[in-house]
Amino acid sequence: MPATPVQGVAGIAPGGRRRKPMSGAWRKRAEIAFFVTPALALFLMFVIWPIITAVQMSLFKWTGIGPLVDFVGLKNYVTVLTDELFTDALRHNLIIVVGSILLQLPLGLGLALLLNRKLWGQSILRTIIFVPYVLAEVIAGVVWGALLVPQYGTIDALAAALHIPTPEQGFLGTPDLALWTVLFVLTWKYLGLAVILFLAGLQGIPDELYEAAALDGASWWQVQRRITFPLMGPTIRTWAFLSMIGSLQVFDMVWILTKGGPAGATTTMATYLIAQGTQASNFGIAGAASVILFVIALFFAVVYQQLVLKRDTQPDTPKRKRSQREKAK
Repeated sequence: MPATPVQGVAGIAPGGRRRKPMSGAWRKRAEIAFFVTPALALFLMFVIWPIITAVQMSLFKWTGIGPLVDFVGLKNYVTVLTDELFTDALRHNLIIVVGSILLQLPLGLGLALLLNRKLWGQSILRTIIFVPYVLAEVIAGVVWGALLVPQYGTIDALAAALHIPTPEQGFLGTPDLALWTVLFVLTWKYLGLAVILFLAGLQGIPDELYEAAALDGASWWQVQRRITFPLMGPTIRTWAFLSMIGSLQVFDMVWILTKGGPAGATTTMATYLIAQGTQASNFGIAGAASVILFVIALFFAVVYQQLVLKRDTQPDTPKRKRSQREKAK
């Protein structure tokens, strides 16, 4: 009796031909595509497509109703760049960028050095410092807005009890003080992030280095200058990058506290474009402002990456190690 071919044997196709297994390279590509495709689709949907839409909208005079038909080219960009309110907003953003770094860096690093030691109630102190950061901007803004109400707020009441004069219009209602008050609230809100990042960086420094420095008789300041600060460099530079980008795009806290007032004293680029779009119905102007904001943030990010963060991603070549030793001397 003749033998019949066995059907359904793994690896054998109908007709007796053996199936070729998928090669390792193609399997790897398939796995990468499987995991990357969802993230890429979300990126295209929520990042690339809004950018394209904003660029398209910025080329038209549009009130938000009806199709885009009134093409004006680059006129909206000229209007934004020549608007004194927008140039003031850009200046305010730059003040917030510099002020945030100058305030949060020493405060955050000092608190991180303090909390890195063994202290009573250390975990409670860390929680108190980090809680403002996890609060929603809306909640933090509403709370500080209530605290800073002129004459009736907690801040003014406390100042009156201590016989300290306060502005009649309040700290947020006085043009010369409003931006600095907002900067203070932003520092309170985001200081916890700096402390947590710096603590993580400090805990990554080997204890053997501190022990060797103690045996050599190094002072506290010498230890910080020669060991702590150089090894904390990558962490500090990464935090500064996050702080810079966040300060350029700041919106929530400013909008809740002042809506850009008084008299444009706290306007930022983000509040400017929102006001032009949702309040004035100049969506073409708002689109142009959003594109300019994106270009400015991208420019700062690329320049910072090339001039500052690049050193953290470069391999340790002999030439680079030699230059680092020379700088340490």
